[in-house]
Amino acid sequence: MTPAASTPATPTAVYVAAVPLRAPKGPAQLLMSAGYSLGLWDLQHFMVLLRPDPARAQALVFDFQPLDPEDVGAALAVLSRSEIPGVVRRRTLRRVPDRRCWLVGHCSDGDAVGAADRFSERWPTGLVVGEHDCRDYTNGLVEALTGEKRVLDALRSGATTGISGAAPPWYG
Repeated sequence: MTPAASTPATPTAVYVAAVPLRAPKGPAQLLMSAGYSLGLWDLQHFMVLLRPDPARAQALVFDFQPLDPEDVGAALAVLSRSEIPGVVRRRTLRRVPDRRCWLVGHCSDGDAVGAADRFSERWPTGLVVGEHDCRDYTNGLVEALTGEKRVLDALRSGATTGISGAAPPWYG
């Protein structure tokens, strides 16, 4: 009797998604929503999605944000580029979003979720917007999983080398 052939694991799909930045209620929140609606790159929160099982729509989300993004103190720290406490989050989505979400590669590591967890555990949580924020986290995690460097720059510039899908629709 011959041994059963082992089936190679399906690579985990790696996506980058953008959502509106969260801010304190009032004018700041309206500004963030307007910026997102207009597609202003710097007024968006970026995160990494993993879809380990292509047969299921479910995805895991990994992101880095202020500990309390709706705190007025956090908004002031953002404006002054001061360090504030941040948090790395992992949660589940029922499906990969249809809008503002790009397939950026695949992770052939048999344990992409474990690799993302290990990366997240080592990520320093002092957040400084423009220096150590969701963009840096997204770029770093995508590089750790796929080898793709500076993925957000590639998406922003419209480069598609190694990235599936078009550049964001607000860049022409």
